[in-house]
Amino acid sequence: MAYNEKQKIIRRLKIIEGQVRGLQELIAKDRYCIDIITQTSAVKQALSTIEDILLANHLGTCAMHQMTHGEVSKAKKEILKVYQLKRK
Repeated sequence: MAYNEKQKIIRRLKIIEGQVRGLQELIAKDRYCIDIITQTSAVKQALSTIEDILLANHLGTCAMHQMTHGEVSKAKKEILKVYQLKRK
């Protein structure tokens, strides 16, 4: 993974970390449920975006390498595993 792409992911994770701390505060302060749900949705979307970036990187590097070096079965299993995880 390229250095600047890795830095973007780390930055996004730090933002998510702050959002999760904010969620803890909202719950501790008995805030309105819809506000909490809105924030949990934002966290899920942010994590999903990170997953998409990681998957694109994996497909373009690791999986491609596996397929071009005779490990098609391994690449296929990994791709299917990620697909199944994303559907949950």
